[in-house]
Amino acid sequence: MINVTAIRNGMIIKVGNEMYTVTDFAHVVRETRRGFIQTSLRSLRTGKVTKQRFRSTDSVELVTLEPRKVQFLYRDGENFHFMDLEDYNTIALPGEVVGDVGTYLKEALELDAQFHEGKVVSLELPKQVKLTVVETVPGVKGDSVSSNTKPATLETGLTVQVPLFVKVGDEVTIDTRTGQYLGRA
Repeated sequence: MINVTAIRNGMIIKVGNEMYTVTDFAHVVRETRRGFIQTSLRSLRTGKVTKQRFRSTDSVELVTLEPRKVQFLYRDGENFHFMDLEDYNTIALPGEVVGDVGTYLKEALELDAQFHEGKVVSLELPKQVKLTVVETVPGVKGDSVSSNTKPATLETGLTVQVPLFVKVGDEVTIDTRTGQYLGRA
């Protein structure tokens, strides 16, 4: 347990039964009242950001996560299957734990997983992934000069805006933080 005045950005804390990443905090002091700590917390389970106010005398549990590399194997229905690259055990995670990360997952992709008490609580993608275009409208000669874009569906089901010259079968690089096209691979 730590006093809330020791909270800093990036810390993982437990409030109630939920774990959060501290995304923003401020120590607020008012003339007529006691000070308080105003925080923005991102849930590790849902990804939602909430505002939370603590009295300066409150304390929270600091959570230590164990980082490990995992490799995506396959998806069956609602579950995503990963292999822990340390002990080679298979881990099945439901879609709600994987969240938006699932739209970038293809076989053999390595990710950073955060474990707490033996369970995966979050997955972190590499900054860029290479995915193949499986569906898009055909381009027209001369489109390579234009800065217009068109939608393209990638092998994982993700749809992104790509330049008009990109065609089915092209491998493209996608920024996983923004979901934007970066270039052909």
